[in-house]
Amino acid sequence: MQRIRRRIATALSAVAASLLLSLSFAAVPAHAATHNPVVFVHGLSGDASGWDDWISDFEADGYASSELYAWSYDWSQSNATTASQLATEIKSVLSKTGASKVDLVVHSMGALSSRYYLKNLGGTAYVDDFVSVAGVNHGTSVASWCAWLYTSCKEMQTGSSYLTALNSGDETPGSVSYASYWSDCDAAVVPNSSALLSGATNVDVGCISHTDMNNDHGVYQQVRNFIA
Repeated sequence: MQRIRRRIATALSAVAASLLLSLSFAAVPAHAATHNPVVFVHGLSGDASGWDDWISDFEADGYASSELYAWSYDWSQSNATTASQLATEIKSVLSKTGASKVDLVVHSMGALSSRYYLKNLGGTAYVDDFVSVAGVNHGTSVASWCAWLYTSCKEMQTGSSYLTALNSGDETPGSVSYASYWSDCDAAVVPNSSALLSGATNVDVGCISHTDMNNDHGVYQQVRNFIA
């Protein structure tokens, strides 16, 4: 009789242990997938709000708001100055998130400060993916209308000393994955081929206007897939 009681007690203990183990696992929430923080850089005459549509798209696709950072800066200043401010912004994002690298998504003139950061300020150590959307990577003739007003615009002119230095040597330095999405009817990037980067994944998205490039959902999907 005593032996039977021991067996029953042992069996009950095993059942109880199993139930406790199951409950302990059930109490631990499943970990959501995490992503590199995304830092968005606007262009001439823009600000952080220009990324609102894409930020909503990223959130709808599972990104947390704490992984998405659009910031505003003085777009009239030299792109080299903006690059230094970008370096500070990215260090702040990495500190907040605990991530080791960010993904950098830029529009139009935002490519010039961001690429300066990558090439000259050690940014390749902190960026995983770089995406240029309608980036004025090799200048545009359209910049002549504002070159006499703003330093940043003068630097954006085709053949400027800023662009000559930026594009000398390797246009896609470091172990960063580079992509450039460009339109074949972009009236702000003339010629349209200026947007291409040597060594990058260059994608012609068709005929989309310059100002629509960074809120077009089809372009967004391609960018999201690239940095995923």
